[in-house]
Amino acid sequence: MFSHVMVGSNDIEASKRFYDAVLGVLGAKEGFLTQSDTGIKRVFYRHNGSAFGVGEPLNGEPATYANGGTIGFTCDSEEQVNKFHELALEMGGVSIENPPGMREGAMGKMYLAYVRDPDGNKLCAIYRPA
Repeated sequence: MFSHVMVGSNDIEASKRFYDAVLGVLGAKEGFLTQSDTGIKRVFYRHNGSAFGVGEPLNGEPATYANGGTIGFTCDSEEQVNKFHELALEMGGVSIENPPGMREGAMGKMYLAYVRDPDGNKLCAIYRPA
């Protein structure tokens, strides 16, 4: 359904360090940094057929996060969720909502961790046990 997800950044180098670490936990390779002729920088990650990008806004305005928006990253285990969360905090992210743990809701049982990246984007690491 999705071709990619892109979030904005006001400090692309800090964002690259953050996402290199937390997406590396999921098996993604180091982000590929690009710069347009106008000087706009972006970092792209590709993994398992998905693409995730972080970029400076094309319009030159400050990047802002989506209030009410969340980007979820699929994990293979509770341990991977915990490592994602741990590295996110080490790399300048902020833990939000409840501590990492099992939740049950309309979508069934899920082990979740929520963080905000250094620019305020809300991320979820999620593992759905069989």
